[in-house]
Amino acid sequence: MEKKYVYDFEEGNAKMKMLLGGKGAGLAEMTRIGLPVPPGFTITTEACKEYYRRGPKFIDEIWPEILSHLRRLESKTGKKFGDPNNPLLVSVRSGAPISMPGMMDTILNVGLNDETVKALARLTNDERFAYDAYRRLIQMFGSIVMGINKDKFEKELEKVKEKYNVKYDAEIPAEGMKEVVERYKRVYKEETGEDFPQDPLVQLRRAVETVFKSWNNERAIKYREINKIPHDMGTAVNIQTMVFGNMGWDSGTGVCFTRDPSTGEKRLYGEFLPNAQGEDVVAGIRTPLSISDLKNRLPHVYEQLVKVAELLERHYKDVQDIEFTVEKGKLYLLQTRTGKRTAQAAIKIAVDLAKEGIITKEEAIMRIEPEHLRRILHRQIDPKAKDSAKVIARGLPASPGAAVGKVVFSSEEAEKLGNEGEKVILVRPETTPEDIGGMAAAQGILTARGGMTSHAAVVARAMGKPAVVGAEMIKIDLEKREFRVNDVVVKEGDIVTLDGSVGEVYLGELPTIEPQLTPEARELLSWCDEYRRLGVRTNADTPKEMKLALEFGAEGVGLTRTENMFVKGGRTEIVYELLLAETEEERKKALEKLIPLQKKDFMDILEVMDGKPVIIRLLDVQFYALVFADPERLIEEYYRKKYEERASEEELEKLRRIINRVRAIRDADPQMGFRAVRLGIVYPEVYEAQMRATMEAAAELKVKGKNPILEIMIPGTVDGSELRYLKQIFDKVLSEVKKKYNVDLKVMYGTMIESPRAAFLGDNLAEVAEFFSFGTNDLTQFMFGWSRDDAERAFIHAYLEKKLLPYNPFQNLDEHGVAGIMKVCIEKARKARPDIEIGICGEHGGDPHSIKICHKLGLDYVSASPYRVPIARLVAAQAAIEEKMQKSDE
Repeated sequence: MEKKYVYDFEEGNAKMKMLLGGKGAGLAEMTRIGLPVPPGFTITTEACKEYYRRGPKFIDEIWPEILSHLRRLESKTGKKFGDPNNPLLVSVRSGAPISMPGMMDTILNVGLNDETVKALARLTNDERFAYDAYRRLIQMFGSIVMGINKDKFEKELEKVKEKYNVKYDAEIPAEGMKEVVERYKRVYKEETGEDFPQDPLVQLRRAVETVFKSWNNERAIKYREINKIPHDMGTAVNIQTMVFGNMGWDSGTGVCFTRDPSTGEKRLYGEFLPNAQGEDVVAGIRTPLSISDLKNRLPHVYEQLVKVAELLERHYKDVQDIEFTVEKGKLYLLQTRTGKRTAQAAIKIAVDLAKEGIITKEEAIMRIEPEHLRRILHRQIDPKAKDSAKVIARGLPASPGAAVGKVVFSSEEAEKLGNEGEKVILVRPETTPEDIGGMAAAQGILTARGGMTSHAAVVARAMGKPAVVGAEMIKIDLEKREFRVNDVVVKEGDIVTLDGSVGEVYLGELPTIEPQLTPEARELLSWCDEYRRLGVRTNADTPKEMKLALEFGAEGVGLTRTENMFVKGGRTEIVYELLLAETEEERKKALEKLIPLQKKDFMDILEVMDGKPVIIRLLDVQFYALVFADPERLIEEYYRKKYEERASEEELEKLRRIINRVRAIRDADPQMGFRAVRLGIVYPEVYEAQMRATMEAAAELKVKGKNPILEIMIPGTVDGSELRYLKQIFDKVLSEVKKKYNVDLKVMYGTMIESPRAAFLGDNLAEVAEFFSFGTNDLTQFMFGWSRDDAERAFIHAYLEKKLLPYNPFQNLDEHGVAGIMKVCIEKARKARPDIEIGICGEHGGDPHSIKICHKLGLDYVSASPYRVPIARLVAAQAAIEEKMQKSDE
């Protein structure tokens, strides 16, 4: 059987979207259910693909099939294409499987010529209308098919409007429209060297080919790239009997949504333009009326439209975007498609449709994208403001949201101004744990170096701070307190706006929109909790972050990093003591000052999370790394203090000692060197002190009648022997604390799985550990043998561009390698200890792609930064629903 490339509307249905395009499938479905659709037919997306494979000659092959359907259309309408007495006129419109509004081409009134225009005038008894339709065809055909500058036509139209002293096109009389037609034909010939084609079939063929070509026009390609739409889908071509909205003031054209696409409110929302054709609305030549005005002008049409909207919404079970034309008081439907909407509206609509019984709770959950939640949870730049704003720099979109503030170049200044109520943007070459105070005080963070998992990126996401990192085009001069981007100089105190959602930096203040978790979002997330199997915890280091996470539905803390506790609130001097200590006694002396302060931190944390599990990770980095990102800069600081600041000899001697100590203990490879559990083995007094601080904090809360649930995590173990060695200290401290406070304190003991060896020896570690938490940031580095910062800075982009990797494994969990070793670990661990608790605390714990993998792996929970907690709840529920659907299909 010969392949079919053309379908009458009656032959299709909504399920044929990939073949007929969204528009064609919608027209077919509306025809099938008996709605007033002007008859027509669709040339398939397969024909478009074949056109690109075989070239323009392919149209010769399908032309007989197109003509056959054109003859059927003539039979249905009682009109004939090109007939000088009763002409059939058609529109030729694009329609991709995925909606691409305005990106491709449409030509209306095809079939008009010098003879058929007279017939149209005679049949309608309206000469002005007929010549208005003709001039529209010449202009659309000339500009879209032949590439004539549209302004050349508009200039001629303006001349005629001036001649007749009218403001709007609709006010030009019949004689004026005839003159416009003649002027347009002259422009056409001057620009193309040929007369406007009088053969309607020539018009139709060229229009069809132009729509095919528009699939790959510049704006369509860009739109697909932005919206991640495949480039090989092709567009269908819809050929449909013309109905005319420009036949008088009882006619018109409009677009309406079955609900408000901005808010989700249940009301007909849209615009209507009387005495006009569709392109008039788009062109903005006249200001459209609100759809409610149609109720006053043509009440019977409005009532019919309301009923049609309700019918289509219930039929498609979603909000519809409807295009319609009114011809002499009669309603015709030209298109229906799923309506685009804001994130806020998407959530409200899904919840409302479920409550109205149109869809199920499961369907409502599956309709919401993680991006919807991400958008409503972060402050955003007002989209209207972006149109006129200039981007001065771009970097990686490390943490979403918008931030506005004065540029500052030091954390100290950021803290000072922040405490005084100033809004600031912290700009640094890169950030370190010592910058935590400035980061907390700032509205947003901008760095010249670093990747999506750099310190600035990870901490900013945890704090919910917008961040743009790795903006290598900015040249920071800390001495001059300024940064440059080409010819633009931004000095300290100048205001900038960051868009962490797309990685853009703007000079000056752009208006922003406040985020909020709407009542509908809260309700939807409560439904998610009914379906998901995965628990959802948060990665958070402060009570403020934890309160926010609880507000967003976190069920516990999957990771609290203790590194920041060493340097906040003026504790840096104590860290210097630890750094310079050369004996156990010296370290203990420094710890005696530090640990009571950390104990108070732990109490605050455990009290906020009362009754919910809190995993506290013991120190994971060397002491010098707490305060110096680049030890070599210590030497620069020494010479600056000596020769520029004329520091005292005592201060210089202290700095010399620090430099010598850092040189003695610094790592050749910080990622794989003297850190994590190795610190606890070499300096057991440090881990013992931290264990005591956490346990005593929990015990004191227990005495007060609280319910602290404490889990202590040893980072980076690779063998059960390490865990056994430190477990002895753990047991000793726990016993002493229980005795001291006379409480029955239960504390879980576990480890962070960060290396392939640890994962492979899951059973060995599970003999000692009561819980595992996958640190997938480092596990990914070790599996790939790549430094994440170097990879994201230097070569990941090449792998992605050349399609050597499907995604960045530091952002999306590697489904085969990293997830594969995780699976081995989980299976071995549960065999050795069936009740072991296993979760993930790496950055992947908040990534939708990764969460679904975690569900498949059977983890107990994922842990994400506070602002990603709602996303994790949603995706965990979607993973469970997808699994249920797959099982029901088997």
